[in-house]
Amino acid sequence: MAYEPPTHSVERSLRATTGAKIVVGVDEVGRGAWAGPVTVCAAITGLRRPPTGLTDSKLLSPKKRSTLAQELETWVTAHALGHSSPEEIDDLGMTAALRLAATRALDGLPVRPDAVILDGKHNYLGSPWTVRTVIKGDQSCVAVAAASVIAKVRRDAMMAELGAAHVDFRFGDNAGYPSPVHRAALRELGPTPHHRLSWAYLDGLPRWRHLKRVRTAPEPVGLEGEGQLGFDF
Repeated sequence: MAYEPPTHSVERSLRATTGAKIVVGVDEVGRGAWAGPVTVCAAITGLRRPPTGLTDSKLLSPKKRSTLAQELETWVTAHALGHSSPEEIDDLGMTAALRLAATRALDGLPVRPDAVILDGKHNYLGSPWTVRTVIKGDQSCVAVAAASVIAKVRRDAMMAELGAAHVDFRFGDNAGYPSPVHRAALRELGPTPHHRLSWAYLDGLPRWRHLKRVRTAPEPVGLEGEGQLGFDF
């Protein structure tokens, strides 16, 4: 299926309306996973023509995504990644964990952006950043699409590495997201040190339910419960 290629229209609009000179695209991966970090990539691309085939990482095959990520990492003007660990997700909630990961990514850039294009409809970043949220920005905006691909490939590689010590969970295949193999391993072996222990899936595991953590910090309004899938037996 053919997709409309992303453009720089949102970036041009931000430059025109806010006077921003450096605009960064930000996207996350791992929000709905049961294990592993949530990862955010911040990418600055300028207004150059993007590599052929650039689109939302979820629309690309693993092989195409990996090849494109290698090209993007040298094509972008700058990029950086930030992560929030499962422990931070459990302690802070997903909204604050996303903000922390995004702040780490933005702080990792060699220059401070004047404005941020954030994928989705929720501004989890907030002050002091000038933010434009764009639904399906990972398909329509060049910088966000680039961030999407890089974040996905880099997090998948991290999960494959973590999975080497937990072969029954097949993290290299499912990246910590629920899958039949992942579910079966949880039922039999319980959560690994890389699992999020405040999440609803533990409610469906009587043998391991005692491990569930109750978060005391309130979740900010916005992403409460999004992506938290439970067992459905």
